[in-house]
Amino acid sequence: MNFASKLTEERRNRLAAERMLELKQAELFAANRKLGLHAQQLSEEIVETRAEVETIRGENLRVKSDLSAANQKIALTERRLWQSIETISDGFALFDADNQMIMANQAYLSIFDGLEVVAPGINYITILQLLTDEGIVNTEGLSPREWRQMMATRLQVPAPEPKVIRLWNDEYIKLVDQRGSGGDMVTLGLNITATVNYEQQLEEARAKAESATRAKSSFLANMSHEIRTPMNGVVGMADVLTDTDLTEEQRLYVQTIKNSGEALLSIINDVLDFSKIEAMKLDLHPEPFDLERAVHEVMMLLQPLAREKGLNLMLDYDIFMPTQMVGDPGRIRQVLTNLIGNAVKFTASGHVMIRVTGVPDAQGLQNRVHITIEDTGIGIPEDQRAHIFGEFNQVENERNRQFDGTGLGLAICQRLVELMGGRIWVTSEEGNGACFGFALTMATGSVAMPDVAALPADIGHVMIVDDIPTNRTILERQFGQLGITVTACSNGPEALASMSPEIDVILTDQNMPGMDGMDLARALRDSGHDVPILVLSSTPGQAEQDPDSPLVQGLLQKPVPRATLFARLSALGHPKDGPDTAPLGPMRPMRILAAEDNKTNQLVFSKMIKTLEVELTFANNGEEAVELFKVIAPDLIFMDISMPGMDGKEATQAIRRIEKETGGHVPIVALTAHAMDGDDHGILAAGLDHYLTKPLRKPDILERVAAAHGPGLLPPLPADSDQAAG
Repeated sequence: MNFASKLTEERRNRLAAERMLELKQAELFAANRKLGLHAQQLSEEIVETRAEVETIRGENLRVKSDLSAANQKIALTERRLWQSIETISDGFALFDADNQMIMANQAYLSIFDGLEVVAPGINYITILQLLTDEGIVNTEGLSPREWRQMMATRLQVPAPEPKVIRLWNDEYIKLVDQRGSGGDMVTLGLNITATVNYEQQLEEARAKAESATRAKSSFLANMSHEIRTPMNGVVGMADVLTDTDLTEEQRLYVQTIKNSGEALLSIINDVLDFSKIEAMKLDLHPEPFDLERAVHEVMMLLQPLAREKGLNLMLDYDIFMPTQMVGDPGRIRQVLTNLIGNAVKFTASGHVMIRVTGVPDAQGLQNRVHITIEDTGIGIPEDQRAHIFGEFNQVENERNRQFDGTGLGLAICQRLVELMGGRIWVTSEEGNGACFGFALTMATGSVAMPDVAALPADIGHVMIVDDIPTNRTILERQFGQLGITVTACSNGPEALASMSPEIDVILTDQNMPGMDGMDLARALRDSGHDVPILVLSSTPGQAEQDPDSPLVQGLLQKPVPRATLFARLSALGHPKDGPDTAPLGPMRPMRILAAEDNKTNQLVFSKMIKTLEVELTFANNGEEAVELFKVIAPDLIFMDISMPGMDGKEATQAIRRIEKETGGHVPIVALTAHAMDGDDHGILAAGLDHYLTKPLRKPDILERVAAAHGPGLLPPLPADSDQAAG
């Protein structure tokens, strides 16, 4: 290789080395630059880390401070909670899932009277063993093992029922145990000794009160019986005396005795009823009954007193109002008797009007019944109306002092109406009468109203003759609602002047000034009118004695029930073909057996039925009544309930047993002086058919006799007598 070539080669190597050096320098520069950037990044990260460390150090200090404060608060709360638990008088204990005691307050531990073994760590079963072994608990007749088994069984239930245990010192502890979700159990021992003692005192007080109530009821029942027995003789004999020949002075004396006896009985009944209401022993006995008939029965009872005073006793019963209701007829009659009786008593002249209206529900199953009693009496002063329904309250004024009474009647009425779910009220103006009313909701009975469809089709025009406008208005409205034309006249001459062929029937009052009902009938017949005439009279028995009574087609008792009136009008369209001429077989008198141990009551009973065509036999006790029943085969038995030896109930049961063997059923009517609530149910349950309280009323006895009359027996009541009015 020549020199030039070598120089060229060396130059080329030198240039390559320079290029390599430049490359390495560039790489070194890039590495240095990268290293610088990394160092800068590390420096920045170190700065950030130092900041974070400072932040974490501060937060750690705060956490330590907060944790210290929280621990202090927890310790304070735990100390306060424990102090509170220690302060309460009831026991508190905490057990773990294995029934090991964790903690308990002093009230819980004090039960064990200082036993050191009872401390945290003791098992619940061991506590039960200590309670029985140390005689701390009264096992109430169980053996210690049985008692512990019972208490241990409670722990198996997640929420055991509270258990009351009795300690040796007669303290009562109520254990309430509750397990938590982790199995721990909290036990509370509540000291209920004071509550138990108070309950025992209440039980003793209630027993004493019930004993006093029973004694009171027994006393009232006995006093009622003892008073009613002699009163039966007083009132009964006075009633019998009125049927004998007496001078006017003697009749006044007898009537005074009878009225005084009836007043005493009214007082007895009021006291008994009020006592039963106060003791909440008065029960209602709902049953189907005829409301209109019930009102009429009360009015008939009070009709004699109203007639003596010259008062008109009137009834306005809504023609479309159902008559069959479901309620307590006895209590409703009692309210009506009191309210209507008061109206008659406090009314010297004018009238007493009973209005019955009602609003049925959409289905016709319930009726909101309103009954009002209006009078034209002395009225009630405004300042005394507020307390008129109070106990022992009466209106105090000069005119009212002539009337006696207990002041309980209206209070009893209010209680009875409220007991039946109703309300009672009064409106009045002194000197212008009063209006008492009450409202009841009653279910509709099986028969809704009288059969107005049975009226003859040929009755389209009725004449009503009555001098009292109210009576005319009531009848006019009732017939008008049925689509019947009505001609209303205030007296006989007006009726004669208004007669026309279109009139199909005449309803006339008996007692009218000038021309009365019978005079009108005679005048109509003399004028050639043969239209049917029905006479309405407060005393139909006396009206029958009038010589002109054959001229009329019927005598009806005022106020006449709608069913009776419609039935009589229907009969006008269907006259009888003639009297029943069927031959009659041999007839015999009714045989009546009366069981009564009191000789005075025997005398009263015999005198009351002395005018009847019957054969009366007395039995002095129950055994004799049973023997006579076998001998005479009576058609009717009146049975006294309280008799020595075999009483009336036992005698009735013996008679019913005989009837099961021989067949037949004889009506047995109870005669008793017991009038407390429930007595009638016990008596009727013994097999008796009816129930009459003493003192006996002649009409009630005659009604029972008439009801028992059957085929083959002579009529007990003479056909021309007015026994029912007796």
